Amino acid sequence: MPVPIRRLVVALTVCCALVAGVTACAGSTRSKAVDTGVVAAPVADTPSPSTSAEKQKFAKARFVANAGLAAGATYQWIVKPWKAGKFKKGAHGRTFTLVKAAAAGGFAYNRLKAAKRNAQGDPLLSKALAPLSAAIDGLKGLPGKLRKGDGNAAGAFDDVINKVKEAGQSAGAPVHNQVPTAGQLAGH
Repeated sequence: MPVPIRRLVVALTVCCALVAGVTACAGSTRSKAVDTGVVAAPVADTPSPSTSAEKQKFAKARFVANAGLAAGATYQWIVKPWKAGKFKKGAHGRTFTLVKAAAAGGFAYNRLKAAKRNAQGDPLLSKALAPLSAAIDGLKGLPGKLRKGDGNAAGAFDDVINKVKEAGQSAGAPVHNQVPTAGQLAGH
């Protein structure tokens, strides 16, 4: 069966365009080395743009932001549905609620790990959060348990979030719930 000439022309044009594009991109990444005879001197440590006090302030701000997002996601998509009984078998919309809760659980775990790293930049916050390190690490498998419908996992998330909020409060970094957008939740 003969192929119409129009299809051949279109296919040939597309192939040529792709080859030309790939060749142009590959050619632009190549560079020619020119020996100028100059030896590069070792670069000294560059001064930090912020003082240690500013770094600690930024560490607290990042901690508050990350912990707030974790708390907001946990409350909005795990604790509220759990208290409303939407994780129980036979509940209306249970599957969708469990999927959202599992996604929120993964997001909250990710943000809590980031908050833990941020807390290390502030001595007081680091000291307050140190006892919770194991509890935060223990949340790793809970999104899977939420997906399977384990109601105790929701309680565990709630407990850890409340302890992180208390630790932040005691270190002078009060954490408030910030409900993440759907894009933030999906893109964690």
